[in-house]
Amino acid sequence: MRSLLTLHLRQAARGLRRNPTFTTAVLLTLALAIGANTAVFTVVNGVLLNPLPYPEPESLVNVLTRAPGAPGGGITEMPESASMYVTYAENQRSFESLGIYDSFPLTVTGRDASEQIRAVGASRGVLETLRVQPMLGRAFTEGDYHNGPPPDTVILGWGYWQRRFGGDPSVIGRTLATDTVPLKIVGVMPRGFRVVTVEPEVLVPLSLDRGRLVLVFFSYQMVARLKPGVTLQQADADLARLTYLWGGAWPMPPGYQGGPRPFDSWRFESVARPLKDSVVERVANLLWVLMATIAIVMLIACANVGNLVLVRSEGRQQEFAVRMALGAGRRRLMAEWLLESVLLALIGGAIGTAIAYAGVRLLKTFGPATLPRLPDVAIDGRVLAFALAVSILCGVLFGLIPALKYAGRQLSGMLAGARGASDSRERHRTRNGLVVAQVALALVLLVSSGLMVRTFLALRGVVPGFDTEGVQTVRILVPATVAPTADDVTRTQKALLQAFESIPGVTATALTSAMPMEGLVPNGAGSPRFPVLSERDTPAVSRNRPLRWFKSVSPGFFKTTGTRIIAGREYTWSDLDALRPVAIVSKSLAVELWGSPAAALGQRVRPDPTVSWRSVIGVADDVRDDGAHLPPPAIAYWPSRAESLNGSPQTAVSRNATFALRSPRAGSQALIDAIRQRVSAVNASLSISSVRTMPEIYGQSMAQTSFVLVMLGIAAFMALTLGLIGIYAVVAYAATQRTREVGIRLALGAQQRELRRMFLRHGLVLTGIGIAIGLGAAAGLTRVLTSLLFDVRPLDPLTYVLVALLLMAATLLASYVPAHRASRVDPALALRGD
Repeated sequence: MRSLLTLHLRQAARGLRRNPTFTTAVLLTLALAIGANTAVFTVVNGVLLNPLPYPEPESLVNVLTRAPGAPGGGITEMPESASMYVTYAENQRSFESLGIYDSFPLTVTGRDASEQIRAVGASRGVLETLRVQPMLGRAFTEGDYHNGPPPDTVILGWGYWQRRFGGDPSVIGRTLATDTVPLKIVGVMPRGFRVVTVEPEVLVPLSLDRGRLVLVFFSYQMVARLKPGVTLQQADADLARLTYLWGGAWPMPPGYQGGPRPFDSWRFESVARPLKDSVVERVANLLWVLMATIAIVMLIACANVGNLVLVRSEGRQQEFAVRMALGAGRRRLMAEWLLESVLLALIGGAIGTAIAYAGVRLLKTFGPATLPRLPDVAIDGRVLAFALAVSILCGVLFGLIPALKYAGRQLSGMLAGARGASDSRERHRTRNGLVVAQVALALVLLVSSGLMVRTFLALRGVVPGFDTEGVQTVRILVPATVAPTADDVTRTQKALLQAFESIPGVTATALTSAMPMEGLVPNGAGSPRFPVLSERDTPAVSRNRPLRWFKSVSPGFFKTTGTRIIAGREYTWSDLDALRPVAIVSKSLAVELWGSPAAALGQRVRPDPTVSWRSVIGVADDVRDDGAHLPPPAIAYWPSRAESLNGSPQTAVSRNATFALRSPRAGSQALIDAIRQRVSAVNASLSISSVRTMPEIYGQSMAQTSFVLVMLGIAAFMALTLGLIGIYAVVAYAATQRTREVGIRLALGAQQRELRRMFLRHGLVLTGIGIAIGLGAAAGLTRVLTSLLFDVRPLDPLTYVLVALLLMAATLLASYVPAHRASRVDPALALRGD
């Protein structure tokens, strides 16, 4: 049996070597299609199918809190508070362990310069829940959690250990100098470790002072591990009990002066959701759409190869007839057909896997940062099995086409068919059907790509409300060791702004708690949310005011970012120095509260009844802070030095602020070096982090749309190219088979123009049928893109018409070349050749 298989393989290989043009065309087609499918499946496998990189990941959950009764339609998802964690940890019945964590910048000092690194504060229970222990040293102990705040121990992340300490295993026991207190290094986490989605450079123990905890201040993420046998429904029932306990066990913050507590009206509820769903939920549909898209390319490629195989098998009919006459059975001939096809597909699959490997490396380098688990994407055993299965399936599919077509044909029919000079209608029907299918599938992808192009153009046409060019941003933390009081922080920040103004080319500077769209980028700064209460509000209206973004900004912020002041004025430093009770609001907030921007001037607002009223001195144009695809949110711009938003008697300042510099050199290394020099000149203990330009921030907010556009564009281009190759091949083959007919027509006086029109009509008819079928399919299938589209409908007439015309024009061009060649045949040679 093995020797027979070896014999068949040798025969198949010899047959392929004798037809290098055919073999090369098939291999290139399959390699590109299988490579594209394998690359996309690698992403789907790494992001959606592979389990999370923790032991028994199926029992891991996120604990999410909702507030359906919150003003403005409720809150669907919010972080947890520290008091919530304490209540749940002490009273829960459903979890083996649970913990909370948050990330924050930590300034590390050194002999050369200080730097900000990404730290994760993890409470007791986080590492136990994830079941990941340090590769060197030890995990945190009970003593570590009680020795703060601030903490005095630290565990290094693998990357930071390599970068700062060169992977030195003797680092355990050393001290990491920071801007607060020195931290003793007690461990090093393994390579690739992440706290859910955050890859920490260092881990510090999150110490909680129970006596100072309050009901609110939601700023932590909670992760838990279910006990064996506990279902999500049981965990949710337990969490409902725990939420009720939490709501009555903790006080409101200092300065709260009665009135309804948020727990009483917001109807807080906590639910458990599988951790994996929380990580990949936002991209799951997107990746499955891309997988389906690239699978369509695979079908088109199979149809294309099927046509090539049909042409080759029809040219070999006489060979098959002779072999059957000499005693070769039909089963053996079918087996050889299939074996040759599968061999071709396997070779194409091997080349395609190499293409996929290169494509995955490019994706990991240039892919969107919003794609979760991107570091986990790799070609593993499951991906290789997928590539092998797709290759074999493709080989069987296009190998069965000629096998089934000629399996039932009689020997005499095959000999007659081999001798005939013109092809029968039956022989054309299969090839024409394959081409129609290719055109229909290509049109679906072209329409999808066209819709994404229109979405991208619509997004690019959106006015974001700020300048997307010429602004450099850096984040600077002013710690308590440098500036103990709020006044000291303000003086330090003013000194930094003045130092930045001395940089050649810098025309404006400002600082803010968060730049426009900064909350959309990884490790970007967010903004707190409070209701904006108007002096005109009745008590009932005040209780139902929705939460709005609050941003702290310095004088010159709107000039620096390019946001227009459409009424009133900006802040001045005299406003901040004198702590004047003034405020600036966005246009949409002014319209919501008072009907127009002009009417807002002189009105008074505050976020809480415990806070003093502030007079509106300016109205800023709307900014699409949540992304170009969403309406601009209502924003209250508070002075960067002002009364605390929560009624605390201390003056509030943003210690960790983003500094913006307007300069034509934004993004250049020279400007960044100059910023570092000015920061060191102000205070050597300060450092910069999150070095970005506004084009980078704006571009990352559109990264997902750009990613989908590129992927669909590549798929559509491949589909169009393969479809045109199929049209060209069919028309060219039809012209070859009708050479004698063309010679007779020319001899009888037919014009070359008429003959070209005859072959062009053949190509256009096939294309027209394919377009008609494809339009119907596209109308149904493109509805799945609705969530990815912006300002364009899935049934956009312009896109459908333009794509149909493009496909028809491209088909006309592909058909013209063989039609032109056929019309110029020499009648004498054509008749003599028969």
